[in-house]
Amino acid sequence: MIGRRRREEEPPPVAAEHPGLLLHPATPGSATDRDGDDGAPPRFTDGPADVLLRRLELTVRRRLDGLLQGDHLGLVPGSGSEAGDSRTYHPGDDVRRMDWPVTARTQVPHVRETIADRELETWAVVDLSASLDFGTANCQKRDLAIAGLAAVGHLTVHGGNRLGAVVTTGERVDRYPALPGRIAAERLLRSVVATPRAESGRRGDLADALETLRRPERRRGLVVVVSDFLGDSDWERPLRALGTRHELLAIEVVDPRELELPDVGLLTVVDPESGELLEVPTGDAAVRARYAVAAAAQRADVAAALRRAGAGHLQLRTDRDWLMDVVRFVADRRRAGSGGASR
Repeated sequence: MIGRRRREEEPPPVAAEHPGLLLHPATPGSATDRDGDDGAPPRFTDGPADVLLRRLELTVRRRLDGLLQGDHLGLVPGSGSEAGDSRTYHPGDDVRRMDWPVTARTQVPHVRETIADRELETWAVVDLSASLDFGTANCQKRDLAIAGLAAVGHLTVHGGNRLGAVVTTGERVDRYPALPGRIAAERLLRSVVATPRAESGRRGDLADALETLRRPERRRGLVVVVSDFLGDSDWERPLRALGTRHELLAIEVVDPRELELPDVGLLTVVDPESGELLEVPTGDAAVRARYAVAAAAQRADVAAALRRAGAGHLQLRTDRDWLMDVVRFVADRRRAGSGGASR
């Protein structure tokens, strides 16, 4: 199983494999210079953050509007407390909800339905550790993580719903309170974009960031985890614990070089989260094959852990149109009726 993340010291856009290690071969800013016209989110190293965030906001609104209009579960399980319409009594209905005035007028037993509280509180846990400063296709994984957060905010912040975030880099953990309204969501997104990049040799602690949502307990709602889920799997236990109280959505950010290797000869790589150097013979077909098998096994383990936690699983790749992936995911969840804020 691949257990660490790597980034290369030299510029060639490739990756390498070693037993137990996943090597990241790109330095920050090494992704190809493209804009959102080909499905890639804006690269926040290319220009002023305000201009790029505005471009991202317009893109998200143009392509995601109307996909999610209040189709989330109530704040707590079961019936709500606000009185709704009356309907005919059916065996098994709670007799405490009998609507006696309507029953007396119609001479037919009626019960009063209740309206569940629809106000949703969404918390996003965003992993911006050093392994996210990597990308060999349309953008860096960090840019894709920010774009995923923007999509979540656009789909959930309406009708009094609130959005908050916990951002971890390995060097710091920033907490932003859950506030209602699009202005607050835009302010949160700007703060996340301004988060300093983690220095090499520091490993992010996703498990600790998830624990901050358990103690103290937040009100029931939606928890969205944005990460590449590389490294140790100690995040599974706190994620499963959160799943007992909240709806869960995991957004996995992936680069194609983390799944397979090109043949580029001998490659020197460095682990951005430990500083360890390694030379890998990518010209060896057996090495490339072992890498592909290990990478596939790791991704399968991540998917299985997310299923055990009861989380919805959305994978975004730096070489695909990320908005279309979001659209397909939301549409599938709505058709399947599998619950949660993305139904």
